[in-house]
Amino acid sequence: MAADEGLDEVVSEYRTYLQRFDDKVGPCEFGAYVKFRGKLVKKRGYDEFEPKWKESCELDRIYAGIMERGDTINDVMTKMLRERCAEFLLEKEI
Repeated sequence: MAADEGLDEVVSEYRTYLQRFDDKVGPCEFGAYVKFRGKLVKKRGYDEFEPKWKESCELDRIYAGIMERGDTINDVMTKMLRERCAEFLLEKEI
């Protein structure tokens, strides 16, 4: 049942992503590239979205742990986090 809950969460996030995409850049075809906050981002179908979203969640978890412990963060991780935020049209401060 936990796997179903994880899948339901990803599906819910995907729906939110599609709505956010339409709200922020307007409707476009899957696979199309658009400009968002100075970066080209691709409108992803679910098959592309799911692994990228899971990777992004893992990066967020690692980042939160770093911040909680007061560790330093390297530029590569900061860049990756910013890229993921742009890919999903999220406006987070990193």
